[in-house]
Amino acid sequence: VSTSVVEPYNTVLSTHAFLEHTDVAVIMDNEAIYDLCMHRLDIKRPFYSNLNQVVAQVISSLTASLRFDGLLNVDMTEFQTNLVPYPRLHFMLSSYAPLISNSKATHEQLKIPEITFSAFQPTNMMVKCDPREGKYMACCLMYRGDVIPKDVSAGIAIVKKKKMVEFVDWSPCAFKCGINSEPPAKPPGTCFASNLKRALCMISNSTAVGSIFSRLDRKFDLMYAKRAFVHWFVGEGLEEGEMTESREDLAALEKDYSEAGGASPAPEDDIDPDEE
Repeated sequence: VSTSVVEPYNTVLSTHAFLEHTDVAVIMDNEAIYDLCMHRLDIKRPFYSNLNQVVAQVISSLTASLRFDGLLNVDMTEFQTNLVPYPRLHFMLSSYAPLISNSKATHEQLKIPEITFSAFQPTNMMVKCDPREGKYMACCLMYRGDVIPKDVSAGIAIVKKKKMVEFVDWSPCAFKCGINSEPPAKPPGTCFASNLKRALCMISNSTAVGSIFSRLDRKFDLMYAKRAFVHWFVGEGLEEGEMTESREDLAALEKDYSEAGGASPAPEDDIDPDEE
Protein backbone atom coordinates (compact mmCIF):
# COMPACT_ATOMS: atom_id res chain seq x y z
CA VAL A 1 0.00 0.00 0.00
CA SER A 2 2.19 2.79 -1.29
CA THR A 3 1.34 6.39 -2.06
CA SER A 4 4.46 7.00 -4.14
CA VAL A 5 6.29 5.29 -7.01
CA VAL A 6 9.62 6.43 -5.59
CA GLU A 7 8.98 4.86 -2.18
CA PRO A 8 12.19 2.71 -2.36
CA TYR A 9 14.28 5.87 -2.80
CA ASN A 10 12.47 7.66 0.03
CA THR A 11 12.82 4.72 2.40
CA VAL A 12 16.53 4.14 1.74
CA LEU A 13 17.32 7.84 2.12
CA SER A 14 15.29 8.19 5.33
CA THR A 15 16.78 5.02 6.84
CA HIS A 16 20.25 6.43 6.18
CA ALA A 17 19.23 9.54 8.14
CA PHE A 18 17.69 7.46 10.95
CA LEU A 19 20.98 5.63 11.39
CA GLU A 20 22.72 8.87 12.22
CA HIS A 21 20.04 10.89 14.00
CA THR A 22 17.85 8.49 16.01
CA ASP A 23 18.49 6.29 19.04
CA VAL A 24 15.51 3.93 18.60
CA ALA A 25 13.27 3.57 15.53
CA VAL A 26 10.09 1.45 15.49
CA ILE A 27 9.41 0.08 12.00
CA MET A 28 5.86 -0.08 10.64
CA ASP A 29 4.53 -0.46 7.12
CA ASN A 30 1.17 0.19 5.54
CA GLU A 31 0.86 -3.28 4.00
CA ALA A 32 1.13 -5.12 7.32
CA ILE A 33 -1.24 -2.75 9.12
CA TYR A 34 -3.70 -2.92 6.21
CA ASP A 35 -3.79 -6.72 6.59
CA LEU A 36 -4.32 -6.37 10.35
CA CYS A 37 -7.28 -4.07 9.76
CA MET A 38 -8.83 -6.53 7.31
CA HIS A 39 -8.25 -9.80 9.13
CA ARG A 40 -8.18 -8.74 12.79
CA LEU A 41 -10.57 -5.79 12.90
CA ASP A 42 -12.90 -7.07 10.14
CA ILE A 43 -12.69 -3.85 8.12
CA LYS A 44 -13.43 -4.81 4.52
CA ARG A 45 -11.93 -1.68 2.97
CA PRO A 46 -9.54 0.00 5.40
CA PHE A 47 -8.81 3.69 4.94
CA TYR A 48 -5.68 5.50 6.04
CA SER A 49 -7.64 6.71 9.06
CA ASN A 50 -8.03 3.07 10.15
CA LEU A 51 -4.31 2.44 9.71
CA ASN A 52 -3.51 5.55 11.72
CA GLN A 53 -5.78 4.38 14.55
CA VAL A 54 -3.79 1.15 14.85
CA VAL A 55 -0.51 3.08 14.88
CA ALA A 56 -1.92 5.46 17.51
CA GLN A 57 -2.87 2.52 19.73
CA VAL A 58 0.71 1.24 19.63
CA ILE A 59 2.22 4.68 20.30
CA SER A 60 -0.23 5.16 23.17
CA SER A 61 1.01 1.96 24.79
CA LEU A 62 4.65 2.92 24.29
CA THR A 63 4.09 6.23 26.06
CA ALA A 64 1.56 5.08 28.71
CA SER A 65 4.20 5.25 31.45
CA LEU A 66 4.46 9.01 30.91
CA ARG A 67 0.75 9.48 31.71
CA PHE A 68 -0.25 6.75 34.17
CA ASP A 69 1.15 5.04 37.23
CA GLY A 70 2.00 1.38 37.07
CA LEU A 71 3.25 -1.54 39.09
CA LEU A 72 6.31 -1.82 36.88
CA ASN A 73 6.44 1.10 34.48
CA VAL A 74 8.95 1.15 31.62
CA ASP A 75 10.46 4.57 31.13
CA MET A 76 11.05 5.75 27.56
CA THR A 77 14.81 5.92 28.14
CA GLU A 78 14.82 2.23 29.05
CA PHE A 79 13.97 1.26 25.47
CA GLN A 80 17.40 2.25 24.28
CA THR A 81 19.19 0.77 27.29
CA ASN A 82 17.49 -2.62 27.03
CA LEU A 83 16.84 -3.02 23.31
CA VAL A 84 19.92 -1.63 21.54
CA PRO A 85 22.98 -3.89 21.91
CA TYR A 86 24.97 -1.92 19.31
CA PRO A 87 24.34 1.70 18.23
CA ARG A 88 23.51 0.87 14.59
CA LEU A 89 21.11 -1.96 15.42
CA HIS A 90 18.27 0.21 16.73
CA PHE A 91 15.40 -0.66 14.35
CA MET A 92 12.55 -2.39 16.23
CA LEU A 93 9.69 -4.70 15.33
CA SER A 94 6.37 -4.03 17.04
CA SER A 95 3.12 -5.88 17.66
CA TYR A 96 -0.09 -5.35 19.62
CA ALA A 97 -2.55 -7.74 21.21
CA PRO A 98 -5.43 -8.20 21.43
CA LEU A 99 -6.23 -6.52 18.13
CA ILE A 100 -9.82 -7.64 17.66
CA SER A 101 -13.20 -6.23 16.75
CA ASN A 102 -16.26 -6.08 19.00
CA SER A 103 -17.82 -9.09 17.24
CA LYS A 104 -14.83 -11.28 18.13
CA ALA A 105 -14.30 -10.00 21.65
CA THR A 106 -17.14 -12.10 23.07
CA HIS A 107 -15.56 -15.44 22.18
CA GLU A 108 -11.81 -14.74 22.29
CA GLN A 109 -9.56 -15.79 25.15
CA LEU A 110 -8.06 -12.53 26.41
CA LYS A 111 -6.04 -13.75 29.37
CA ILE A 112 -2.35 -12.95 29.77
CA PRO A 113 -0.99 -16.22 28.26
CA GLU A 114 -3.22 -15.84 25.18
CA ILE A 115 -2.34 -12.22 24.44
CA THR A 116 1.36 -12.92 25.08
CA PHE A 117 1.19 -15.78 22.59
CA SER A 118 -0.61 -13.55 20.07
CA ALA A 119 1.98 -10.78 20.34
CA PHE A 120 4.69 -13.14 19.05
CA GLN A 121 2.66 -14.33 16.07
CA PRO A 122 4.16 -13.13 12.73
CA THR A 123 0.67 -12.13 11.57
CA ASN A 124 0.45 -9.63 14.45
CA MET A 125 3.61 -7.72 13.47
CA MET A 126 3.26 -4.12 12.32
CA VAL A 127 5.69 -4.75 9.47
CA LYS A 128 5.95 -7.52 6.89
CA CYS A 129 8.63 -9.56 8.64
CA ASP A 130 8.71 -13.06 10.08
CA PRO A 131 10.75 -13.05 13.32
CA ARG A 132 11.16 -16.82 12.99
CA GLU A 133 13.61 -16.16 10.15
CA GLY A 134 16.02 -14.56 12.61
CA LYS A 135 16.83 -14.43 16.29
CA TYR A 136 15.75 -12.00 18.96
CA MET A 137 18.42 -9.84 20.56
CA ALA A 138 16.07 -8.21 23.06
CA CYS A 139 12.34 -7.96 23.68
CA CYS A 140 10.22 -5.49 25.67
CA LEU A 141 6.69 -6.50 26.72
CA MET A 142 4.48 -3.65 27.94
CA TYR A 143 1.27 -4.84 29.58
CA ARG A 144 -1.66 -2.59 30.41
CA GLY A 145 -4.68 -3.06 32.65
CA ASP A 146 -5.53 -5.93 34.98
CA VAL A 147 -2.14 -7.65 35.00
CA ILE A 148 -0.04 -9.17 37.78
CA PRO A 149 3.62 -10.29 37.55
CA LYS A 150 2.73 -13.94 38.18
CA ASP A 151 0.56 -14.05 35.05
CA VAL A 152 3.27 -12.32 33.02
CA SER A 153 5.79 -14.97 34.04
CA ALA A 154 3.32 -17.70 33.10
CA GLY A 155 2.71 -16.12 29.70
CA ILE A 156 6.43 -15.86 28.93
CA ALA A 157 6.93 -19.46 30.06
CA ILE A 158 4.32 -20.63 27.53
CA VAL A 159 6.03 -18.72 24.72
CA LYS A 160 9.37 -20.29 25.64
CA LYS A 161 7.85 -23.77 25.95
CA LYS A 162 6.34 -23.55 22.46
CA LYS A 163 9.72 -22.38 21.15
CA MET A 164 8.24 -19.28 19.57
CA VAL A 165 11.24 -17.21 20.61
CA GLU A 166 14.86 -17.90 19.81
CA PHE A 167 17.44 -15.52 21.22
CA VAL A 168 20.99 -15.00 20.05
CA ASP A 169 23.39 -17.05 22.15
CA TRP A 170 25.06 -13.95 23.60
CA SER A 171 21.77 -12.59 25.03
CA PRO A 172 20.06 -15.45 26.89
CA CYS A 173 17.91 -13.34 29.29
CA ALA A 174 16.61 -10.65 26.99
CA PHE A 175 13.03 -10.07 28.24
CA LYS A 176 12.13 -6.65 29.63
CA CYS A 177 8.62 -6.41 31.08
CA GLY A 178 6.50 -3.44 32.05
CA ILE A 179 3.11 -3.31 33.76
CA ASN A 180 0.85 -0.26 33.66
CA SER A 181 -2.39 -0.22 35.63
CA GLU A 182 -4.40 1.81 33.09
CA PRO A 183 -6.37 -0.47 30.71
CA PRO A 184 -6.50 0.38 26.99
CA ALA A 185 -9.23 2.81 25.94
CA LYS A 186 -11.32 2.58 22.81
CA PRO A 187 -11.09 5.88 20.91
CA PRO A 188 -14.46 7.07 19.55
CA GLY A 189 -15.15 6.11 15.96
CA THR A 190 -12.74 3.15 15.90
CA CYS A 191 -13.38 -0.55 15.28
CA PHE A 192 -11.45 -1.78 18.32
CA ALA A 193 -13.18 -3.96 20.88
CA SER A 194 -14.48 -1.96 23.83
CA ASN A 195 -14.06 -2.62 27.55
CA LEU A 196 -10.85 -4.62 27.20
CA LYS A 197 -9.39 -5.32 30.62
CA ARG A 198 -5.82 -5.79 29.44
CA ALA A 199 -3.55 -5.44 26.42
CA LEU A 200 0.05 -5.97 25.42
CA CYS A 201 2.37 -3.97 23.19
CA MET A 202 5.67 -5.60 22.26
CA ILE A 203 8.69 -3.99 20.68
CA SER A 204 11.67 -6.18 19.94
CA ASN A 205 15.06 -6.13 18.30
CA SER A 206 15.47 -9.07 15.97
CA THR A 207 18.03 -10.05 13.37
CA ALA A 208 15.05 -10.75 11.08
CA VAL A 209 14.90 -6.97 10.52
CA GLY A 210 17.74 -7.54 8.05
CA SER A 211 15.22 -9.15 5.66
CA ILE A 212 13.27 -5.88 5.55
CA PHE A 213 16.35 -3.96 4.46
CA SER A 214 17.21 -6.68 1.95
CA ARG A 215 13.77 -6.25 0.37
CA LEU A 216 14.25 -2.48 0.25
CA ASP A 217 17.69 -2.83 -1.31
CA ARG A 218 16.33 -5.03 -4.08
CA LYS A 219 13.57 -2.54 -4.98
CA PHE A 220 16.03 0.36 -4.83
CA ASP A 221 18.49 -1.43 -7.14
CA LEU A 222 15.83 -2.18 -9.77
CA MET A 223 15.02 1.51 -10.12
CA TYR A 224 18.47 2.97 -9.59
CA ALA A 225 20.07 0.68 -12.19
CA LYS A 226 18.11 2.66 -14.80
CA ARG A 227 18.47 5.94 -12.87
CA ALA A 228 14.67 6.12 -13.01
CA PHE A 229 13.16 9.22 -11.36
CA VAL A 230 16.58 10.30 -10.05
CA HIS A 231 16.40 13.64 -11.88
CA TRP A 232 13.51 14.72 -9.64
CA PHE A 233 15.66 14.30 -6.53
CA VAL A 234 18.63 16.03 -8.14
CA GLY A 235 16.35 18.88 -9.17
CA GLU A 236 15.39 19.36 -5.52
CA GLY A 237 19.04 19.74 -4.53
CA LEU A 238 20.01 16.16 -3.65
CA GLU A 239 23.41 15.07 -4.92
CA GLU A 240 23.33 11.72 -6.71
CA GLY A 241 26.24 10.53 -4.59
CA GLU A 242 23.98 10.71 -1.51
CA MET A 243 21.76 8.00 -2.99
CA THR A 244 24.76 5.72 -3.55
CA GLU A 245 26.04 6.43 -0.05
CA SER A 246 22.62 5.68 1.47
CA ARG A 247 22.38 2.39 -0.45
CA GLU A 248 25.86 1.30 0.72
CA ASP A 249 25.00 2.22 4.31
CA LEU A 250 21.85 0.10 4.15
CA ALA A 251 23.83 -2.85 2.76
CA ALA A 252 26.26 -2.50 5.66
CA LEU A 253 23.34 -2.40 8.11
CA GLU A 254 21.94 -5.59 6.59
CA LYS A 255 25.34 -7.23 7.11
CA ASP A 256 25.47 -5.98 10.72
CA TYR A 257 22.17 -7.70 11.51
CA SER A 258 23.35 -10.89 9.85
CA GLU A 259 26.56 -10.93 11.88
CA ALA A 260 24.66 -10.23 15.12
CA GLY A 261 22.66 -13.42 14.62
CA GLY A 262 25.74 -15.57 14.07
CA ALA A 263 27.08 -17.91 16.70
CA SER A 264 29.62 -16.52 19.12
CA PRO A 265 33.13 -17.96 18.79
CA ALA A 266 33.99 -20.62 21.34
CA PRO A 267 36.21 -19.33 24.15
CA GLU A 268 39.82 -20.35 23.79
CA ASP A 269 41.31 -22.56 26.47
CA ASP A 270 43.68 -20.73 28.76
CA ILE A 271 47.24 -21.89 28.22
CA ASP A 272 49.63 -21.98 31.11
CA PRO A 273 52.90 -20.41 29.90
CA ASP A 274 54.83 -22.89 32.07
CA GLU A 275 53.42 -25.79 30.03
CA GLU A 276 54.85 -24.50 26.75
